[in-house]
Amino acid sequence: MTIKPFGQRRSGRALLCNALLLAGATVAAPSARGQAIEPRAYSNAPVGVNFLILSSAYASGGLSIDPALPLRKPDLETSSVALAFARFIELWGQAGKFDVIVPYSWLEGSATLYDEAVTRKVHGFADPAFRLSVNFYGAPALTAKEFSSYRQDLIVGASLMVMAPLGQYDDARLVNLGSNRWSIRPGLGVSKALGRWTVEGSAAVTLYTDNDDFVGDRTRSQDPLYSLQWNTICSFAGGRWASLDVNYYTGGSSTLDGVAKRDLQRNWRAGLTVALPVDRRNSIKLYASRGVSARTGNNFDLAGIAWQYRWGGGL
Repeated sequence: MTIKPFGQRRSGRALLCNALLLAGATVAAPSARGQAIEPRAYSNAPVGVNFLILSSAYASGGLSIDPALPLRKPDLETSSVALAFARFIELWGQAGKFDVIVPYSWLEGSATLYDEAVTRKVHGFADPAFRLSVNFYGAPALTAKEFSSYRQDLIVGASLMVMAPLGQYDDARLVNLGSNRWSIRPGLGVSKALGRWTVEGSAAVTLYTDNDDFVGDRTRSQDPLYSLQWNTICSFAGGRWASLDVNYYTGGSSTLDGVAKRDLQRNWRAGLTVALPVDRRNSIKLYASRGVSARTGNNFDLAGIAWQYRWGGGL
């Protein structure tokens, strides 16, 4: 998973610290989680290591906190902060990870949704997310001592994210911070190390329950939203890395009280992620992405920063 830079020889302790800087860097995404770009999502770390992440992001354009809403003529600004906790665990002899993400957001602006004008200014908690991941090939469960000699080759993993309807919700409003419905997002990912480069591909689908309290007791149903992601990552000396990212998502057609809406999504996003170590326990991640094309109006630009602190696992 970590690569010797420019022919230099590194100690097991240095390899371990650098690998940990990579492993927890993508735990939290404070907004647009249904369309999030997450390099290093299927990396490895010693069992028992914990991560605390505080992140902040700003988005403008067609971003609502519910990324599946087909907004048109958007002029929205969204600022979010998120606090996340993650822990690497052992699952059937393989490395796994459990994380919790709690976002708080501010949204202001206007848009059109289902041919109705939307003007909104609100702040509060958005829906929290809970995720369980397991790398079932190429990433065995290891202690910190064992991990110091670990080198990534091919990793295959899976994840399951659940977003609970606990965020702020007003049934008289078209756009809210909470979605008033459950969503479940299973995914599969592959990561392959090639020298100091790592290439990753992943696929996921988001499944939605009905929102039966959508603006005046109407029922909003939605088809699954499918996504594909590709990351090309380059590792540098000292645990630094950078990733070029591409995300494609499609589907998500909705019905309102049984009437189908013409809101199929077919959108592309591209982004850049940079991770910078501060010391052996702290690191910073900078990330940005923008919409390349969007069939519906929910296109947006996003920029953010995340701070990560790690402890435990015998470090």
